[in-house]
Amino acid sequence: MGFRPVTEVTFDKRMTVDEIVGQLKDGMTIGIGGWGPRRKPMALVRAILRSSLKDLTIVAYGGADVGMLCAAGKVKKLIFGFVSLDAIPLEPYFRKARESGQLPDILELDEGMLQWGLKAAAMQLPFLPTRVGLGTDIATYGNFETVKSPYADGEVLLAMPALKLDAALIHVHRVDHRGNVQALGPDTYYDEWFAKAAAKTYVSAEEVVERMDLSYPDDAKANVFERCFVTGVVEIPQGAHPTSLPPSYGWDMGHFKAYAASAAEEGGWDKYMAEVIGPDEAHYLAAVGGAEKVAQLPLPIF
Repeated sequence: MGFRPVTEVTFDKRMTVDEIVGQLKDGMTIGIGGWGPRRKPMALVRAILRSSLKDLTIVAYGGADVGMLCAAGKVKKLIFGFVSLDAIPLEPYFRKARESGQLPDILELDEGMLQWGLKAAAMQLPFLPTRVGLGTDIATYGNFETVKSPYADGEVLLAMPALKLDAALIHVHRVDHRGNVQALGPDTYYDEWFAKAAAKTYVSAEEVVERMDLSYPDDAKANVFERCFVTGVVEIPQGAHPTSLPPSYGWDMGHFKAYAASAAEEGGWDKYMAEVIGPDEAHYLAAVGGAEKVAQLPLPIF
């Protein structure tokens, strides 16, 4: 009696940008990884800007991703820890949306509360207890509940509800066709928890390789979350621009300043959308000076 040969089962998760955006729907809750002007999946955000998607709930430690989606009228509700470009403290189009009343439905959180909400969703819990937020206006006006410890201490804690995501968008340095990621640099922010809190996670990367274990085995520690949490991957070099991607390239502060100035101009967003973002990433990259210029952007020093 012979044995049936065992063949390796492969799960090829490579997709196009259009296929990823095609899986997103109006009204979804979408988490965006990265941190302010750092390692944002901006190419995927730009693809959403070019689409007909609307009425989105966005969850983020926000930067230009949030500001642009607000300017384009894509956001129905915003859940955020901050929305900043660092050197430009308040993201200009986010500020404009807030001040004009365009964002009546918001949930402003302490940074730790947002993290705790993602962790609760990742663990499939309804909430997680925390001291973060207690005694603040965030707790008062956010209509949060408290829970009492069932143990002898009897401590009263804030019950941070789970922030369940329909989809998460993340940008990394490398990914393979199975969904193994490598996010280099000194800080991976909370991308792990965005990925684990989401029903589906889509990852853009500077480079897609066939097998990470063969291509870059020495960087295995940069695999910040398991491939089982990844739904689709796409290669988009310079896909974080104008945000930074340490150690590959820094943020484009010159671009951010011009972008911020456009928020003060009549019709500034429509002009930025047409002239800079344009119909596709090839147009965008040409408009910002090309791949070589982006690759040479210096890393910010703190």
